[in-house]
Amino acid sequence: MSTPKTGSTPKTGKVGKRGAVVIPGELRQRFGIDEGSLVIIEERPEGILFRPAAVVCYEAYSPERQAEFLLSTAVDREDYASAVEEVGDLGLDAEKIVHEKPAEA
Repeated sequence: MSTPKTGSTPKTGKVGKRGAVVIPGELRQRFGIDEGSLVIIEERPEGILFRPAAVVCYEAYSPERQAEFLLSTAVDREDYASAVEEVGDLGLDAEKIVHEKPAEA
């Protein structure tokens, strides 16, 4: 996405039925806005700011998967004991979680 040119000529769009806004093709292309693109619309003192939205992938882990990560990434006996305690804080039994113990545990 490029930044707008300073002092660029204003463009005219059109509001259609049900509030659909038609954005001039030049601006859609410049800012990577295609049909179905997500946009952020904000109220500002000078009017409405309409800009492309950044989409970020998000993955949520179950408590069991978090426990597996904690236990499997422990590097020594002390770290493993701490991981077991954290797993207990999640309300889980470390012995019931499939994982690999560190060599020193």
